[in-house]
Amino acid sequence: MPMCAVTGATLQCTFGLAPSTLVALPTPRVMIEGRPAAVITSTITGANIPPFAMCSSLANPTVAAATSAALGVLTPMPCVPTVVGTWLPGAPRTTLGGEPALTAGSQCMCAYGGVITMSMPGATRTQAN
Repeated sequence: MPMCAVTGATLQCTFGLAPSTLVALPTPRVMIEGRPAAVITSTITGANIPPFAMCSSLANPTVAAATSAALGVLTPMPCVPTVVGTWLPGAPRTTLGGEPALTAGSQCMCAYGGVITMSMPGATRTQAN
């Protein structure tokens, strides 16, 4: 069974320069191992998913413009994750506040083509199914 995701989970985007850290809002009011637990809708840019330093996706308009200005040399620009949809798959049978719990192995997509994954869920002892 996968581990539950909580505030402090380590995230990575395929087009991001550096990892980021999940911030689970305490809206379901569920704490796991002393930290707020995340659900599959924990995808708010800035609130749940902070930037990944710099973005290198040419689908990102700021990266495309900077690369064009540099005569085709890829020029990363500051990351502003723009998540589309929810984390998938989440926990099929474990819900928090009526929504599936977020678990290790879940992924979400950035509008600029990046895949955001969780390399460490934050919880070390609590599993969901």
